[in-house]
Amino acid sequence: MSDRAFTKVSEVMTATVQSIARTATVAEAVAAMKEHQVSSLAVERRGPDDEFGVITVSDIAQAIVKYDKPLERVNVYEVMSKPVLTVPADMNIKYAIRLLVKFGPSRAVVVDQERAPVGIVTLRDMVLGT
Repeated sequence: MSDRAFTKVSEVMTATVQSIARTATVAEAVAAMKEHQVSSLAVERRGPDDEFGVITVSDIAQAIVKYDKPLERVNVYEVMSKPVLTVPADMNIKYAIRLLVKFGPSRAVVVDQERAPVGIVTLRDMVLGT
Protein backbone atom coordinates (compact mmCIF):
# COMPACT_ATOMS: atom_id res chain seq x y z
CA MET A 1 0.00 0.00 0.00
CA SER A 2 1.28 3.45 -0.88
CA ASP A 3 1.96 6.11 1.75
CA ARG A 4 1.73 8.81 -0.93
CA ALA A 5 -0.75 11.49 0.02
CA PHE A 6 -3.30 12.49 -2.58
CA THR A 7 -4.69 15.88 -3.48
CA LYS A 8 -8.31 16.45 -2.51
CA VAL A 9 -10.77 18.34 -4.69
CA SER A 10 -11.17 20.87 -1.86
CA GLU A 11 -7.47 21.79 -2.20
CA VAL A 12 -7.81 23.00 -5.80
CA MET A 13 -11.45 24.13 -6.10
CA THR A 14 -12.71 27.69 -6.19
CA ALA A 15 -14.11 27.95 -2.69
CA THR A 16 -16.73 30.57 -3.35
CA VAL A 17 -19.89 29.47 -5.09
CA GLN A 18 -21.79 32.17 -6.89
CA SER A 19 -25.36 31.04 -7.36
CA ILE A 20 -28.55 32.24 -8.96
CA ALA A 21 -32.22 31.30 -8.75
CA ARG A 22 -33.57 29.12 -11.54
CA THR A 23 -36.31 31.70 -12.18
CA ALA A 24 -33.85 34.57 -12.63
CA THR A 25 -33.44 35.93 -16.13
CA VAL A 26 -30.43 35.20 -18.29
CA ALA A 27 -29.74 38.96 -18.26
CA GLU A 28 -29.49 38.76 -14.46
CA ALA A 29 -27.11 35.81 -14.80
CA VAL A 30 -24.90 37.83 -17.16
CA ALA A 31 -24.86 40.72 -14.67
CA ALA A 32 -23.95 38.36 -11.81
CA MET A 33 -21.13 36.79 -13.84
CA LYS A 34 -19.73 40.23 -14.63
CA GLU A 35 -20.03 41.38 -11.02
CA HIS A 36 -18.29 38.31 -9.59
CA GLN A 37 -15.90 37.85 -12.54
CA VAL A 38 -16.87 34.20 -13.07
CA SER A 39 -17.83 32.18 -16.12
CA SER A 40 -20.43 29.99 -14.44
CA LEU A 41 -23.06 30.14 -11.71
CA ALA A 42 -24.55 27.32 -9.69
CA VAL A 43 -28.31 27.24 -10.05
CA GLU A 44 -30.11 26.84 -6.75
CA ARG A 45 -32.07 23.65 -6.09
CA ARG A 46 -35.83 23.78 -5.58
CA GLY A 47 -35.41 21.66 -2.46
CA PRO A 48 -33.17 19.07 -0.82
CA ASP A 49 -34.35 16.32 -3.21
CA ASP A 50 -33.62 18.37 -6.32
CA GLU A 51 -30.32 18.39 -8.20
CA PHE A 52 -28.02 21.32 -8.90
CA GLY A 53 -27.85 23.11 -12.19
CA VAL A 54 -25.14 25.29 -13.70
CA ILE A 55 -25.36 28.12 -16.19
CA THR A 56 -22.20 28.94 -18.12
CA VAL A 57 -21.11 31.54 -20.64
CA SER A 58 -21.48 28.84 -23.28
CA ASP A 59 -25.10 28.21 -22.25
CA ILE A 60 -25.78 31.93 -22.55
CA ALA A 61 -24.15 32.10 -25.98
CA GLN A 62 -26.38 29.24 -27.11
CA ALA A 63 -29.42 31.07 -25.71
CA ILE A 64 -28.55 34.17 -27.72
CA VAL A 65 -28.54 32.06 -30.89
CA LYS A 66 -31.58 29.91 -30.01
CA TYR A 67 -34.05 32.48 -28.66
CA ASP A 68 -35.15 35.41 -30.74
CA LYS A 69 -36.03 37.56 -27.76
CA PRO A 70 -34.23 39.75 -25.23
CA LEU A 71 -32.27 37.91 -22.51
CA GLU A 72 -34.50 39.70 -20.00
CA ARG A 73 -37.30 37.42 -21.24
CA VAL A 74 -35.38 34.11 -21.02
CA ASN A 75 -35.17 32.35 -17.66
CA VAL A 76 -32.10 30.57 -16.33
CA TYR A 77 -33.98 27.26 -16.12
CA GLU A 78 -34.54 27.37 -19.89
CA VAL A 79 -30.83 27.31 -20.73
CA MET A 80 -29.00 25.84 -17.73
CA SER A 81 -27.37 22.43 -17.63
CA LYS A 82 -29.08 20.13 -15.15
CA PRO A 83 -28.32 17.85 -13.48
CA VAL A 84 -24.66 18.64 -13.18
CA LEU A 85 -21.87 16.50 -11.95
CA THR A 86 -21.23 16.91 -8.23
CA VAL A 87 -18.13 15.65 -6.46
CA PRO A 88 -17.36 15.38 -2.76
CA ALA A 89 -14.87 17.90 -1.39
CA ASP A 90 -12.67 15.10 -0.02
CA MET A 91 -12.50 13.12 -3.31
CA ASN A 92 -9.08 12.41 -4.80
CA ILE A 93 -8.68 14.72 -7.82
CA LYS A 94 -7.52 11.72 -9.86
CA TYR A 95 -11.05 10.30 -9.69
CA ALA A 96 -12.73 13.67 -10.17
CA ILE A 97 -10.70 14.20 -13.35
CA ARG A 98 -11.77 10.77 -14.59
CA LEU A 99 -15.44 11.63 -13.99
CA LEU A 100 -15.25 14.92 -15.86
CA VAL A 101 -13.33 13.40 -18.76
CA LYS A 102 -15.71 10.45 -19.00
CA PHE A 103 -18.92 12.48 -18.93
CA GLY A 104 -17.72 15.60 -20.74
CA PRO A 105 -18.37 18.62 -18.54
CA SER A 106 -15.51 20.99 -17.85
CA ARG A 107 -16.59 21.69 -14.27
CA ALA A 108 -18.37 20.15 -11.30
CA VAL A 109 -20.10 21.50 -8.22
CA VAL A 110 -18.21 20.48 -5.08
CA VAL A 111 -20.41 19.43 -2.18
CA ASP A 112 -19.90 18.64 1.49
CA GLN A 113 -21.30 15.60 3.31
CA GLU A 114 -24.75 17.22 3.52
CA ARG A 115 -24.72 17.94 -0.27
CA ALA A 116 -24.40 21.69 0.33
CA PRO A 117 -22.31 23.41 -2.34
CA VAL A 118 -18.87 24.45 -1.10
CA GLY A 119 -17.12 25.21 -4.37
CA ILE A 120 -16.72 24.68 -8.07
CA VAL A 121 -13.85 22.75 -9.60
CA THR A 122 -12.76 22.73 -13.22
CA LEU A 123 -10.54 20.40 -15.18
CA ARG A 124 -8.10 23.29 -15.39
CA ASP A 125 -8.05 23.62 -11.57
CA MET A 126 -7.32 19.93 -11.13
CA VAL A 127 -4.78 19.45 -13.91
CA LEU A 128 -2.79 22.55 -13.03
CA GLY A 129 -3.28 21.97 -9.28
CA THR A 130 -1.46 18.64 -9.32
